[in-house]
Order: sequence, then C-alpha cells, then structure tokens
Amino acid sequence: MGAPAKFMFDDDFSPAGARIVRPTAAQMQAEATAAEARGHRDGLAAGRAESMRVLADAMTAAAAGIQRLVSGLRDVERRIEVEAVEVAVAVGRKLASELVAREPRAEIEALAAECFRHLIGVPHVAVRLAPDMLDAMRGRLEEMAAAEGFSGRLVILAEPNLQAGDCRIEWTDGGAVRERAAIEQAIATAVESYLSVRRGPPDMQSGV
Repeated sequence: MGAPAKFMFDDDFSPAGARIVRPTAAQMQAEATAAEARGHRDGLAAGRAESMRVLADAMTAAAAGIQRLVSGLRDVERRIEVEAVEVAVAVGRKLASELVAREPRAEIEALAAECFRHLIGVPHVAVRLAPDMLDAMRGRLEEMAAAEGFSGRLVILAEPNLQAGDCRIEWTDGGAVRERAAIEQAIATAVESYLSVRRGPPDMQSGV
C-alpha cells in the first residue's frame, strides 16, 4: 500500500470549468466602509435609545420631586393656616376679656334692650346678673325697660355663677342668655372642629 497523498493548498477543488472571482481591493474597501457605516448607524441608534431612556428616567424623577415639593408646600401652608387661626383665636379671647373688663355694662344693655323691645305685654321679667354688677345696673335696666314701654314687674337678681358682662333674662315662656364662658366654649368647639379638618389625619400632623 502506497503512502497517502499530501494535501496541497494550491489544489483547485472547484468543479471543472468553474471560475473563481476574487474581490478586488476596491470592493473590499467598499465593503469595509459599508460595514463601518452600518456600525456607526447602529451605534447612533443605540445611543439615542439610551439617551431617551436616561431622559425619561430623569423626567420621572423630576416629576416625583416636584410632586413631593408641592405636597410639602401644602403641608407648610396647612400648618401656617392652623397656626394663624390659633393665634387669631387667642388674640380674640384676650381682646374680648379686656373689652368686657373695661365696659361690662355694654353686653348687658345690648341683651336687655333687645328683650325689652319684644316683651311689652309680658307681666313678669327677671334679670340675673353677676353680684358685683347688681347695684351698677339696677337703675339703668329700669330706665331701659320704661323707655321700651315695658310695664310689667321687673326683678333684678344676683347670680353667683355669672361673670361681669354676663346676663340672663327670663320670662314666663322664654328667656335669653349671654354668658361669656358658654360663648367661648361654642367658639372653641367650632374652631377645633375646623382645625381638626385642616390639620388632617395624625400621620399628616406628625409629618410622616
């Protein structure tokens, strides 16, 4: 058996008569240029896609930040409003107390004038005042009743539970009351009801 034939790279295994066309240097350069252009276009497209993704993420983050800022501003606005109302109520109470202390007769006279005007035919009216206001107001109330045409029996009594400026007027089938403590309590209840809504739930009040 003879030695195997050696493979020679120069051997031509193409079918008989076939013609091998080798690319020219210009064709190879053109193909390389086209491949480079495709790579450049693909790189640009990928870069644009990545840029859009980064921009979208940045816009989402910015929107979330703006929303947090708006929410924070609303919380600040709500706290300022609550504090302003609380200050206004405190100042109002202080001023009311000082006004009553300076002129306690004004509130009593205002209530008495309104009542006497509508009680001309009532046979009996009782006026209750704080003990230290009894002597100061007795004559004035009698004058006011007569001026309004009230001809019934007017009884003026001291009421230990009343403060200066407080007054209770009672007649057979009705009555009228002006008590600073009751008025302040009603105001405090209304203000607290309003503030509880403005403060929001406990987690909002704590800033959580």
